[in-house]
Amino acid sequence: MSSVPPMGPALRRLAARAATQAAAWQPRLGHAVRTHSAPLRALTAPRNALAQGPLQATRHRTATAVGASAVILSGALLVAAPGSASAQTVIPTTPGSSAFTAPQGAAPATGVVQVAGPSPYKLAHDQESAQQDVAVAANLQAPEPPAAPAASQDQAPPAEPAPAPAPEPAPAPAPAPAPAPAPAPEWSAPVPGAPTSNPYGVANPEYAAGYHTGVDFAVAPGTPLLAVGNATVVSAGWDGAYGKEIVLRLADGRYAQYAHLSSISVSKGEKVSAAEQIGRSGSTGNSTGPHLHFEIRSSNHYGAVINPIAYLSGHGVTGF
Repeated sequence: MSSVPPMGPALRRLAARAATQAAAWQPRLGHAVRTHSAPLRALTAPRNALAQGPLQATRHRTATAVGASAVILSGALLVAAPGSASAQTVIPTTPGSSAFTAPQGAAPATGVVQVAGPSPYKLAHDQESAQQDVAVAANLQAPEPPAAPAASQDQAPPAEPAPAPAPEPAPAPAPAPAPAPAPAPEWSAPVPGAPTSNPYGVANPEYAAGYHTGVDFAVAPGTPLLAVGNATVVSAGWDGAYGKEIVLRLADGRYAQYAHLSSISVSKGEKVSAAEQIGRSGSTGNSTGPHLHFEIRSSNHYGAVINPIAYLSGHGVTGF
């Protein structure tokens, strides 16, 4: 507790005024004390006090009035002195927040009670419900959804979504490619599969060379005859004892001769390919019957011959 500081001049003046007022109020206070405290004193006073004389009673009343004046003066001094213990605010002795140091918020508006949510609320003394004065704290109110913008009269209605495009049909599978044609042969037999009736090199004095200069294939008249390789027609026509004859110059510089033909399908200077038909077999010229006399020559002269079967076999030709 704080002690009362020494009184200054102002306090002494205040004390003097209080004493003057107390003296003026002394008769009234004494009367009030006598009136209200007499019965209590009669009950609590000792028996011999009832027998006291007038002098003791007068002294007692004087002491009572002085005591009451002292009480009033002390109260006035304690209230008026700003540094007195009763006028000071109690300061907490421990650090921290308390009712005296914590900042206080603004007082709520009169008649408004903030609660967690609207509920019946009764005022004191059984008065009627003040539900209309109950409010919800702003932090407890549910946020209102934003209002949708009003559609303008001039605003066109939203366009309907375009229908999804129909799925495109799967493309038809591409047709299988046609098989590649077989490569053109570079060499061929003059009459594929035909048998030989007179082989190459057989000695015979009736021939000018003394031997058979070619090979004879036994075929019926009119059998198609094929070029044995890519060549150029050197001659195509009648040639004495060979009858109707065709001579081809092959790509390697050799010559192929076809004799005793019944017909010719090419002419001199024409280009032919291997396996291409160039005429038909027959029995023209110095011939005893239908056949094909075939020769391979190293030059375009009689007797400059080589074995035709061996030559064609060397180029992969079979089927003789």
